[in-house]
Amino acid sequence: MPAPTWTLHHGDALTILRTLPDASVTATITDPPYNSGGLTSTARTTSTARGKYVSSDAQHTLPDFDGDTRDQRSHTLWLTLVLTECYRATEHGGPLLVFTDFRQLPATSDALQAAGWTWRGIVPWHKPISRPWRGGFNRACEYILWGTKGPVDASRNPVHLPGLYTASQPRGKGRVHITQKPDALMTELVKICPAAGCVLDPFTGSGSTGVAALASGRSFIGIEQSAAIAGTARTRLTAAA
Repeated sequence: MPAPTWTLHHGDALTILRTLPDASVTATITDPPYNSGGLTSTARTTSTARGKYVSSDAQHTLPDFDGDTRDQRSHTLWLTLVLTECYRATEHGGPLLVFTDFRQLPATSDALQAAGWTWRGIVPWHKPISRPWRGGFNRACEYILWGTKGPVDASRNPVHLPGLYTASQPRGKGRVHITQKPDALMTELVKICPAAGCVLDPFTGSGSTGVAALASGRSFIGIEQSAAIAGTARTRLTAAA
């Protein structure tokens, strides 16, 4: 079996996705900007991503990122365009996993289906350490929407994966991105991609999807628009390869 390979493109996701060949990846697993994090339009569009998603008492100074100030209509349209290109680049029968939160879950499911994917379900990700909500319920979950390009091809990947995951976000020195997903979670999620396949992530961030893919013998193609964050991802991907 050949060793897994990886490629990280620096630039705009939609622009670079259009350069990828048809049916050139086995699966798409991605965590796009949520364009969420505020109770009003003003709160969502005037605050930085760090201001929306990082607690005020956080001790780190991790870099911010752009592209998180769209309203819900433009977010749905933009995400549809991105997921349409992912659909084209993914081989027939391939899976899609895309992260979202409770506010954008309806918009994300609309974009997924408008892009051509068949929506298969929602996988909650439970965060043991989460923001409290006085007078109500903690914001203890984010969500992973699962879709496929055509029918599920269980013969290629006969896995039985759980429908719920619990994992804490990295803390302290292990945290290198403000919305970083846990390595333990990504290690489980990449199992939706057949062994020795290639995973696409057009919003690579710190590279957690790629690290999990490479560690499991899968190849990886990523895209990241921030030069500083792409540098972090390259360091992690190099170490994982």
